[in-house]
Amino acid sequence: MSLRVGLTGGLACGKSTVANMFAALGANVIQADPIAHELMCPGQPVYEEVVKRFGREIVQPDGSISRAKLAELAFAGGRVQELNNIVHPAVIQRQEQWMAEITRQHPKNIAIVEAALIFEAGVSRRFDKLVVVICNTEQKKARFANRVLSPAEREDPQRLAAAHVEAERRIKAQWPDSEKSAAAHYVIDNSGSLEQTESQVRDVFAKLKAEAEVNRVNV
Repeated sequence: MSLRVGLTGGLACGKSTVANMFAALGANVIQADPIAHELMCPGQPVYEEVVKRFGREIVQPDGSISRAKLAELAFAGGRVQELNNIVHPAVIQRQEQWMAEITRQHPKNIAIVEAALIFEAGVSRRFDKLVVVICNTEQKKARFANRVLSPAEREDPQRLAAAHVEAERRIKAQWPDSEKSAAAHYVIDNSGSLEQTESQVRDVFAKLKAEAEVNRVNV
């Protein structure tokens, strides 16, 4: 069967970048965020439950959920776990279906699930191998600010400071990198250049391919 790999890491550490690198090398990759986005579209059971719990104030004129407003309510209001309890089971079910399909179609392949909260959600044992992406806290805050602010907004000290505060709040809601690294089979340090990260990804991918072959032989 396919080697099931969990790819995770802290806020804005570059998980998606690393996931794309693995995909370019030939791994099958699915990312949790797009699944969650799909599940929170109007008409989906997860959408209905989220709106019921968090209120119509998170709904935009077009009917979609404002992720910014939802995040504010969840993180500032101490309701992250409540939100996770709604979204995670459906996301995990979709991931399991995907991995089963990959195993059916490509039994020798590597199936990588990229998700932020593999450890926090208590699902690390679903995977044969765990890869953790890390970088330092200041990089996380800077990358998060770059993600949520426009270039002009980054020039505003107040907006930049607010983004850093929000990043710190989200970081505190996750396991520390040290704990994730200790529980991982492989750690990729994304604090340097893209070339340095790519070199680590190629090295880990080669090891995962060897593991996949052993996994296939032992099935």
